[in-house]
Amino acid sequence: MSHQFSYQHLREFTQEVFVRMGCSLEHADKASEVLVSADLRGVDSHGVARLSGYVRLWEAGRINPRPDIHIVHETPSTAVVDGDGGLGLVVAPFAMEVALQKAEAVGSGWVSVKHSNHFGIAGYHAMMALERDMIGIAMTNASPLVAPTFAKERMLGTNPIAVAIPANQQPAFVADFATTTAANGKLEILQRKNMQAPYGWIQDKTGAPSIDPHELRNGGALLPLGGDREHGSHKGYCLGAIVDIFSAVLSGANYGPWAPPFVSFLPLPPDPVGQGLGHFFGAMRVDAFRPADEFKANMDKWISRFREASPVDGEQVLIPGDPEREMEKVRREQGIPVLEPVVKDLQEVANKFKLSF
Repeated sequence: MSHQFSYQHLREFTQEVFVRMGCSLEHADKASEVLVSADLRGVDSHGVARLSGYVRLWEAGRINPRPDIHIVHETPSTAVVDGDGGLGLVVAPFAMEVALQKAEAVGSGWVSVKHSNHFGIAGYHAMMALERDMIGIAMTNASPLVAPTFAKERMLGTNPIAVAIPANQQPAFVADFATTTAANGKLEILQRKNMQAPYGWIQDKTGAPSIDPHELRNGGALLPLGGDREHGSHKGYCLGAIVDIFSAVLSGANYGPWAPPFVSFLPLPPDPVGQGLGHFFGAMRVDAFRPADEFKANMDKWISRFREASPVDGEQVLIPGDPEREMEKVRREQGIPVLEPVVKDLQEVANKFKLSF
């Protein structure tokens, strides 16, 4: 069972929660915008369902509500940003803005981030580039929940990659995907709905395939994109590893099994190799390669031709970003459905801060 809430209602409530945590109004506004954009786009696993998790991290002293986010090293086209333990929802847009400014100046900008936290949906940050006729790239490492191919041990996060590419008449190309077969948030949704997981999503603590969405609590692990070696899980493992290295080894954040867990009840690894979580952002000015109008006209042609690809029976060929864009249109008009367990979660958060939800 789910309840409908307007976008505005969820924005205002989450903003007020971040203010009560001690964030400035500017930071609370940005954090709520990034968070609820996930619900708008149908990525329910990364929206208001995560709010109580951020509150618990703050209560555990692992989120700094008043961070001094700053550049610690830079060249004309690159930078390292220190998030000072702030909300990733605020640190990430700051860092992406640095990448965009560098791209404005020299054609492309590349920014690695340390000392941050969970940054919401990667697509939001990559899409910041679109209105400036730029290509945006965003990635982050995350809680170690994923076993590399042939491993029983959890070593990597779901480590998403997002790429946003502008077009002209056609809507933008926006790819935003975890480097696992399914993101952890998808398991959480199955848990709330009392449903089983498909084979290829998770393994138990011995490394055997499992369909129990609660398997992570029993020492199991998520699987890299592909699910198993025969279906290319080694490629998913490589993708997740690249994200981890770009986001954390490059910036000075914690990497691999040292990445801090999102859940506050798990202890931080006792021997950190860096600071907080890491992210990586890129911005490329289209006209650093060819005239932007020319490029966007060709993107229109690319998108149109792929849309016209002969579909298998009963299906429609989609462009990355289509489902999320359609969902956003519907949810802005009709409201955002929130599952009963998440509503209860939000009511508990409201009670904690003496708010009404």
